[in-house]
Amino acid sequence: EGGAAFLKHCMMNFFRRITPRFLLSWYHYAWALLGALVFRFPGQGMVIVGVTGTNGKSTTVDMLSRIFEEAGLRSSSASSVRFRILQKEWRNTLKMTMPGRFAAQKFLRQAKDAGCTHAVLEVTSEGILQYRHRFIPFHTAVFTNLSPEHIERHGSFERYKQTKGKLFAAAKEVHVMNADDEHAPFFLQFSAKKKYLYSTRAAADSLLVPSKEEGAEAVVGKNAQADESGVRFELDGVTISLKLLGEFNVENALAAIAAARAQGISLQVCKKALESMEGVPGRMEQVLASPFRVVVDYAFTPAALEKVYAALKPEHGKLLCVLGAAGGGRDAWKRPVLGRIAAASCDIVLVTNEDPYEEDPRNIMEEVVAGTAGKGEIVEDRREAIRKALSLAQPGDAIIITGKGSEDSIASARGKKIPWDDREVVREEFSRISMEPE
Repeated sequence: EGGAAFLKHCMMNFFRRITPRFLLSWYHYAWALLGALVFRFPGQGMVIVGVTGTNGKSTTVDMLSRIFEEAGLRSSSASSVRFRILQKEWRNTLKMTMPGRFAAQKFLRQAKDAGCTHAVLEVTSEGILQYRHRFIPFHTAVFTNLSPEHIERHGSFERYKQTKGKLFAAAKEVHVMNADDEHAPFFLQFSAKKKYLYSTRAAADSLLVPSKEEGAEAVVGKNAQADESGVRFELDGVTISLKLLGEFNVENALAAIAAARAQGISLQVCKKALESMEGVPGRMEQVLASPFRVVVDYAFTPAALEKVYAALKPEHGKLLCVLGAAGGGRDAWKRPVLGRIAAASCDIVLVTNEDPYEEDPRNIMEEVVAGTAGKGEIVEDRREAIRKALSLAQPGDAIIITGKGSEDSIASARGKKIPWDDREVVREEFSRISMEPE
């Protein structure tokens, strides 16, 4: 199976390099159309919400899906974390945030046949480039935030942004945008029957001025606070308390609430759904609470890493980070940047393996360590890196392990997938250390 996957990967890369761009576009379009035909255009008649941005997509998808469920809507969702159809859910093991063209249409057909009227889908720039979003009738587009990512794939940040905008061009009914993000005006220019701008800094008010004629509405969260138990904020005089870590989750919650409001769902229903959430697997997931905290997060972009480190920095103890070395074959520009951010935020930096694919993992790690100005240490074996962090931590410290979240494997050369789960490894190694004689 691994060899076949490797051969397919090599052939796809070869044909991608030699095939003119316009032919590739037709190829992707044809497969998208064929997938829709085979599964009989399942999205027709459904309310489909697409969530895009650099960070926060999976959490926002999960939040909105929970709100729909609480509101009594028959809903489904697909993200990099999991797939859900009504009460049934299963992990996303595809190593793809957004399913391929046939897989996406098959999922919607399964949801439609199960009686779902609503679907929430995570939409990526790579998915849009490959037309995975085509022939899916998006009702609502949600924009979380934008920062440099996938630059080598798109050729520039501007092209990356333009690609994200295609979701908003496709969704004609409702647009939901993060007014606190500097790129919100770009997404605001696309036409929709209804627009919502959410903010934690009242930035929505200033952006709404040119959009008043279109009936845009502001969703402004106030008095956001975060501690070790979660985050709290106020919206329209109602206090909402989340069990999720990190103040940035207030933005994700506001995005979900705004999209729910477009469906006529009350704030009280949103509050009940969000407050009942225990968390999203692999997203700021606390694995150990004592004698020190250990948190696992998917963060692999500079912007996400900065927010995660800021959220977990102990007031008195040290912050130890196990930094995934970024996936092989992509975004090499950000490797020293990740190292620099880790060195600036963490007291101890352990750089380790993540998903090297066909690249030499040691080379990837060395590029990350180069940005730490001598502060980072390479521990190539990911289990050993986690074990070392656990052995170095003291009461009051915090350990953050990034790069994989809830993923169930490490992708290495020739299509090989090594079974893996950061959370289970933490529990196993902590148990072993605890049993060792002092």
